[in-house]
Amino acid sequence: MTTLKSKLQEDLNVAIKERDELRSSTLRLTLAAITKEEVAGKEKRELSDDEVQKVITREAKKRREAADAFAQGGRAEQAEREKAEGEVLATYLPQQLSDEQLQQIVAQAVEEAKAAGAEGPRAMGAVMKIVNPKVAGQAEGGRVAAAVKKLLAG
Repeated sequence: MTTLKSKLQEDLNVAIKERDELRSSTLRLTLAAITKEEVAGKEKRELSDDEVQKVITREAKKRREAADAFAQGGRAEQAEREKAEGEVLATYLPQQLSDEQLQQIVAQAVEEAKAAGAEGPRAMGAVMKIVNPKVAGQAEGGRVAAAVKKLLAG
C-alpha cells in the first residue's frame, strides 16, 4: 500500500475510534474514490502517492464546488459541511502557492516562452506547458490559467 493511502487508512481508524463523524465519513469517501480509481481499467493496480494525491485534489475540488452550489442555493448548513470536508482533505495536500509565488512562476514561464518565440495570447499553450509541471498539486488549473491569461494580455 502506498504511504499516503496507508496514512489515510490509519487516520480513518483514529477518526472512527474518536467518533469524529465528519472526518471518518470524508476519509471513507476519499478511500472509496481511490479504490474506484485502482480498479478502473482492465487490471486492478496500486496507485502511486502522486496518483492518490490527484484523487484527493479532485475530491477536494468537488467539495469546494458543492459548497459554492449549496451556498448559492441557500442551503448554508450543507455548504458548511462541504467546506469542512474540503478542509479535512486539504490537510493531505501540499501547501498551495500564494498569489505572489504563482505570479513569479508564471512570469518566468512567459519569459521562457517568449525566448522560444511564442508571443501574445496565442502563447497560452506554450506557457501552460512550462508552468504546469512546476506548480503540479500546488495550484489549481483554473487559477494558473487565469494568471497566465492576465500576464499575456497585460
